[in-house]
Amino acid sequence: MLERLAGNDALKSELGAALRGGRLPHAVLLVGEPGCGTGFAARCLAADYLYPQGGPHAEAVLKKEDTECLVLQGEGASGQIPVKKVREAREAIQRSALSTDAAGRVLFIYGAQNLNGTQGSAANALLKIIEEPPEGVLFLLTAPNAAVVLPTIRSRCAAYTIAPVPAVDCAARLRAERFPAKAADELAFLYEGHIGTALKSWNDQTTKAALGMAKTLCGYAAQGDTYRALALLTKYERDKEGFAALLWQLDQLCSAVLRRPAYGQEQCGGLTPDDAAKILRADAGARRSLNGNGNLRLNVAVLAGEIT
Repeated sequence: MLERLAGNDALKSELGAALRGGRLPHAVLLVGEPGCGTGFAARCLAADYLYPQGGPHAEAVLKKEDTECLVLQGEGASGQIPVKKVREAREAIQRSALSTDAAGRVLFIYGAQNLNGTQGSAANALLKIIEEPPEGVLFLLTAPNAAVVLPTIRSRCAAYTIAPVPAVDCAARLRAERFPAKAADELAFLYEGHIGTALKSWNDQTTKAALGMAKTLCGYAAQGDTYRALALLTKYERDKEGFAALLWQLDQLCSAVLRRPAYGQEQCGGLTPDDAAKILRADAGARRSLNGNGNLRLNVAVLAGEIT
């Protein structure tokens, strides 16, 4: 299943050799920028570990449906992993018997940096089982980078980096997922080879809508239409999360215009590189205000004025 991971040939070769040779560490930390596929890479590795011969069970791992896999990930507004969930997973691993079909069990910890809250109690609970792992259990952790994972956890894992792939490889993967060729090429360029981000922007309706709104807003900015820009942004006066998502998509679009000016004409209503640079500056100020819990209604109005 590792072969299904796009690019990252050296990484796949190293992990594959460790699996075949029985040398895979019992705790592996996969790091990479959001959207570049760390979660998918973890599932590919888990499938090869649990079911070396492949088959339906291995496919189920990729779909997050296999019973030999347990999952820990952040919850609620804080995104932290509760210590209660860690303890429950620890008990499930220690008490349950292994299936006759699988070579072991896997515990996924998606977003291992989210173990950092509550005075590190969740990390300490996990640490106990990583230090004395039950036989056959593989711990697969993901994080945006190794530095944000607590040193006590990080030091007990073998860390590997998942890199974004070239845009041409990303587009090929998207076409394999039945994307229209034009959309595959555009999203591969826009998100600079981050396959997971491209997939989400196409398959997740909320993300897809945010991208569409951002493109419309770029068009208003290009036309200097403050009225319509404000009318669009007013929808976010009580939606902090949605506004943050819109700002992120605006940043991606403007970066794309700076990298390829023709993209502004093709996809952003005639946005020029100068317009894009202005939006990026305005976005940065809006994000600072948002992170500082500034008045959201005022933030929206200021952004509309600054980008047009």
